[in-house]
Amino acid sequence: MMEERANLMHMMKLSVKVLLQSALSLGRSLDADHAPLQQFFVVMEHCLKHGLKVKKSFIGQNKSFFGPLELVEKLCPEASDIATSVRNLPELKTAVGRGRAWLYLALMQKKLADYLKVLIDNKHLLSEFYEPEALMMEEEGMVIVGLLVGLNVLDANLCLKGEDLDSQVGVIDFSLYLKDVQELDGGKEHERITDVLDQKNYVEELNRHLSCTVGDLQSKIDGLEKTNSKLQEELSAATDRICSLQEEQQQLREQNELIRERSEKSVEITKQDTKVELETYKQTRQGLDEMYSDVWKQLKEEKKVRLELEKELELQIGMKTEMEIAMKLLEKDTHEKQDTLVALRQQLEEVKAINLQMFHKVQSAESCLQQKDEAITSFEEKNNQVMSSMKQMEERLQLSERARRGAEERSHKLQQELGGRTCALQQQLSQLHEHSSLEKELKSEKEQRQALQRELQQEKDTSSLLRAELQQVEGLKKELRELQDEKVELQKVCEEQEQALQEMGLHLSQSKLKMEDIKEVNKALKGHTWLKDDEATHCKQCEKEFSISRRKHHCRHCGHIFCNTCSSNELALPSYPRPVRVCDSCHTLLLQRCSSTGS
Repeated sequence: MMEERANLMHMMKLSVKVLLQSALSLGRSLDADHAPLQQFFVVMEHCLKHGLKVKKSFIGQNKSFFGPLELVEKLCPEASDIATSVRNLPELKTAVGRGRAWLYLALMQKKLADYLKVLIDNKHLLSEFYEPEALMMEEEGMVIVGLLVGLNVLDANLCLKGEDLDSQVGVIDFSLYLKDVQELDGGKEHERITDVLDQKNYVEELNRHLSCTVGDLQSKIDGLEKTNSKLQEELSAATDRICSLQEEQQQLREQNELIRERSEKSVEITKQDTKVELETYKQTRQGLDEMYSDVWKQLKEEKKVRLELEKELELQIGMKTEMEIAMKLLEKDTHEKQDTLVALRQQLEEVKAINLQMFHKVQSAESCLQQKDEAITSFEEKNNQVMSSMKQMEERLQLSERARRGAEERSHKLQQELGGRTCALQQQLSQLHEHSSLEKELKSEKEQRQALQRELQQEKDTSSLLRAELQQVEGLKKELRELQDEKVELQKVCEEQEQALQEMGLHLSQSKLKMEDIKEVNKALKGHTWLKDDEATHCKQCEKEFSISRRKHHCRHCGHIFCNTCSSNELALPSYPRPVRVCDSCHTLLLQRCSSTGS
């Protein structure tokens, strides 16, 4: 490791010297194609890789010098621009390429020596990446930093775009450092001038560097003074805390003694409890032994039960075979029920039509009932009016009859009186023609009699009219009773029709439930599976291979796949509303069933 460090030191000195000489001859501005600059980066890479620890990961071993260079970003905020620009370059895919790009950018900023000095000052961070005898961990690292300060004189114009930094081979070319003696003697004067200029620039760069370090040290001193004052304050606070903690310690000791006494008491109690528990354990042990014997007896009984169950299972297997035979019989019943279902559907449609007609009739009857109800209400109102008028007329009749009777009695009396008077008057007239006053009285009485007869005639006419109206009212009452009877009969008819509809709905729901049960039984009985197209490559019946001309067709009854010639028949199945494709075997079987059910 020491020899490697010495060799790398010599190579770094030579590369820096050759780079400065070539740069002075070219005017201190360098490009990426400059050979001494490329060799300088190769030597710098070897120096950074010396003593580098190998990191193991899931992919494999990783040995890259970009890891320690990333620490510069944390230690020196000025280097954050370089790190971000290196990470953002899409052309770089490896850590080695990123490390080379970082060196290029640091040299262009003329801060390569500053950044490496910051790294070497924090060797406790570098110990994670380097071995203890590495070049960056020894004094040679500071020497290299001093050599790199002289490179701040140069102006490097390096373009990272288009450069393949990931796949470059870092091999040192020693031919640049082997020159003829004559060339060295001939250019001594020129070298002296350049050396003086280099020394001047070097001294200026050192002065700038030292001023920066002085400023950094001053800021560190200020920070240390502040931290010292803070530490003193923390020390006083810590002494106060120590006093309070000592008091708490005394209190805790007292509490500890109390807890110890309590724990001793609790230990004694627990010992007594454990003795009691031991006794209970022994008793439970005896009970468990008894339980074990009981369980053993139960196990023997269960074995007997198991033998009996096996016998029952054999019986059930026999029952199962009988059930299969019964299921086959059920298939025949289901076919018959399917036919009955078709007939039931037709009856249902007829019942629906009848229901519609009955509904229309009920609506018309209800409308007629409403009209008759309205007529009845109007007749009742008229009847009430007629009854009231009849009562008034009867009262008038009674009054008129009373008046008539009184008038008849009066007229009778008057006739009797008139008869007597007429006789007397005739005698008197014969005797006394001279008396004219009696004639006047007779005329007035005749006029009164005529007026009474007129009133009697009018009362007779009114009574006849009232009798005619009474007859009309009795006719209206009869019509009202007939309408009420019709209404009651229509209501009975409506109730009977509603009951019939409810019964039909119950029958229909029961038939639908039976249909669903029959379908489920059919599905369970058939157990046919609908084959997928990928599963079948040959026809089920003729066993010919399917192709573009010979296409696949499913039988809607058994679910298997056939060719067109073997499944050209169509039949109406209960689960489909229209005739569907059926294979030849299913077609013959279904026709036989239909013929057997028809016979």
